[in-house]
Amino acid sequence: MTTTSFPLRVVALAIGSAFALSGIAHAQEVQEKSKTEESTKSTEEKSKSSEENKRRNSNAQKNPAQLKPAPTKADATDTKNPSQLQSQLQTQLQKVTVNGTKQSDIDLRRNSIAGKIIVGREELDRDGDFTVGEILKRLPGVTTGGRPGRGGDVRMRGMGGGYTQILVNGERPPRGFSMESLSPDQVERIEVMRGPVAEFSTQAIAGTINIILREEYHPKDIDLKLALGFEQGRVAPNLSITYPGQIGELNYALSASIFHNGQHDYSTSERVEQTDAGVIQLIQDQIDQTNRQSSGIHLTPRFSYKFESGDNLTVQPFLMNSRSHSRNTSTLTQSPETPDPVTHLPPVALANSNSNADSTFFRLNSNFQHRFEDTAKLTIKLGGGIGRSDSDSLRTQYAKNGDQLNVISDVNDTRDTSFSQGGKYTTPIGDKQNLAAGWDFERSQREQKRVSLDNGKPQFTDSGDNLEASTRRLAAYVQSEIDINAQWSGYAGLRWEGIKTHSSKSNYVVDNSTSVFSPIMHAVYRIPDLGKDQIRMSLTSSYRAPALNDVIAVPAISPLNGPTRPDRTGNPNLQPELSRGLDIAYEHYLKSAGIMSVNLFVKNIDNLIRRRTEQVQVGDALRWVNSPVNIGHAIAKGIELEAKFQAQEFFPEGPAIDVRTNYSRFWSNVDDVKGPNNRLDQQPTQTANLGLDYRVSSVPLTLGGNVNWTPAYVNQTSDTQTTSTGIKRQLDMYALWKFSPNMKLRLSASNLQANDFLSGSSLSINGVNYLQSNRSKTYTVFNLRLELKI
Repeated sequence: MTTTSFPLRVVALAIGSAFALSGIAHAQEVQEKSKTEESTKSTEEKSKSSEENKRRNSNAQKNPAQLKPAPTKADATDTKNPSQLQSQLQTQLQKVTVNGTKQSDIDLRRNSIAGKIIVGREELDRDGDFTVGEILKRLPGVTTGGRPGRGGDVRMRGMGGGYTQILVNGERPPRGFSMESLSPDQVERIEVMRGPVAEFSTQAIAGTINIILREEYHPKDIDLKLALGFEQGRVAPNLSITYPGQIGELNYALSASIFHNGQHDYSTSERVEQTDAGVIQLIQDQIDQTNRQSSGIHLTPRFSYKFESGDNLTVQPFLMNSRSHSRNTSTLTQSPETPDPVTHLPPVALANSNSNADSTFFRLNSNFQHRFEDTAKLTIKLGGGIGRSDSDSLRTQYAKNGDQLNVISDVNDTRDTSFSQGGKYTTPIGDKQNLAAGWDFERSQREQKRVSLDNGKPQFTDSGDNLEASTRRLAAYVQSEIDINAQWSGYAGLRWEGIKTHSSKSNYVVDNSTSVFSPIMHAVYRIPDLGKDQIRMSLTSSYRAPALNDVIAVPAISPLNGPTRPDRTGNPNLQPELSRGLDIAYEHYLKSAGIMSVNLFVKNIDNLIRRRTEQVQVGDALRWVNSPVNIGHAIAKGIELEAKFQAQEFFPEGPAIDVRTNYSRFWSNVDDVKGPNNRLDQQPTQTANLGLDYRVSSVPLTLGGNVNWTPAYVNQTSDTQTTSTGIKRQLDMYALWKFSPNMKLRLSASNLQANDFLSGSSLSINGVNYLQSNRSKTYTVFNLRLELKI
């Protein structure tokens, strides 16, 4: 398949489908009316309120005008009382609602016009994971950065950090928020959306992951979960509780979790400088050992109040606090032992570091929903947040003979504030279409003060100066969903989003403004005579805004500065990446709530951002500095396969085994970088998962496990630099014993193989090749968890 043929075929199919949507709409008008009448009849039959209703439903097939509530005795007395009639109609509607059943995760996925994957409570609890990131890595096309067991940024479709949008309750989380520190017990469900929708920000080239925190509870059970994690003999306790209740029309759920853990890391690295002629100029080996203690608390209560008018107000605070302390020892050997060319000091042979970090984030979201008499709905959102992050580190470096060379201190104090406000007005148009329009406004501000000293002298020019940065985002959107007929449903949306970034330091002020229009189209075709099978198609526009740290030009200093360990800085002139995407998916739904699907995608990306390493003059010295720049155009494409099913559907006499498997293959090409391997930064070539769950028939025991695999890959990040990432194989297993419906005991083991994680890089400049290889140990984590409903 060539680079051009695949997108052209997808474009042709998508355009043809769009014309088919409009052409079929009027032709199916009569059929849709009949479908609506039959749906109304079916709903009334489910209510089964009286024999009179049954008789009237039967007559309604002959005369649709009879589809109105049967008069009661009170109505016979006074049929002209409109308030009494309205009250009785509302009572009947309420009865229909009570008798309904909640849609399953598979049903929610199938009924959505825009493609999404729903991860509900059952899947969140299944493997006994400590973090949300461990759950996400098993989903189709999702990978995580970093080594197994230590988390990392979550990536959809193999694309690196920043291409995947992370939302919490549909809102952008505060800066510094880490999904790795969020306990799955605080999450109600996760929505993974492959294509953007106008309602949310279109900063989602790879896709969007929306984390929905614990939702409204009816007063029933208290959920209590006690867990003990074990890693290298270190115990990590975790306590989670959810207390639901109701006071009149106020429903609430008080959720909290607290944790503590200790970790030990061991890694080695080798650095080699070699000329093109093969002459080795430098060999440096380094061993790093780190001991870390961390603890945290999460509070996620939720309050929902329903007014007599039917309006609803929901308030949800979110508080996260985490603290950590770490000690690091680095041992270095170098040949030849030449003095540093800048400081003329002997090379570093030993370094001891101590660091502390304390972060607190608080956000309050409120949502008010008003329903109009014509079934239109207005939703108003208001939110605000504050955050602080304080960190300090002290690194002492020694020569081989034990003499102290220098002391490097770094103190960083950061304060973040944010405010958001938005609204959405939704109204039906006829009985087949919903129209929505809305707006979003968000303002965030950061104040940062950083002092970096080397033997009491500033490491960079602005050390100790205050940095102020702010971002304002304003968006407006309109979207429409339409059920054209029994086979076709469509979605069309348009979103305008403008972002203004302001940053200032002692010697400059930078203002950056960008705006993006994002037209979006989704369509679903339900294949006749093939059960629930359907085809999805999407034509979307999205973008990736530069991260604030990439715009702010405050440097991050590397103690051992070099081409493979450069300083890092920002670029205030960065422009956003713009993407146009095509998606086509085929979904086959099984009888036993299973699914098999194949998804194809293509993304064209302009203004690609890529980090470059160069040697520049900083003060009186030459230093290696890594900074981001816009380099041009790239294309990404791939295929994602997924299957979830019960084995007994195909083998009725077989064991009760649930199968979960997916495989994804990715390709990409960056025009302005010479090949081979000139793919998007950090994009693997493929990834796969295989999971099994076995329910033992004779005892209340369920056994299961999952294998996650991402092969080794090499990325050409520039004409002179490559990065490499080793293979990732992670085996997880669990056993669940159900003592009773209200008491469960779960034992899980993560990363059973505990393979070393390999990575490396190479850089060729001025006839010298700088080679770096890293090896990090990984560890098996055991978790024993008791789950109670009180």
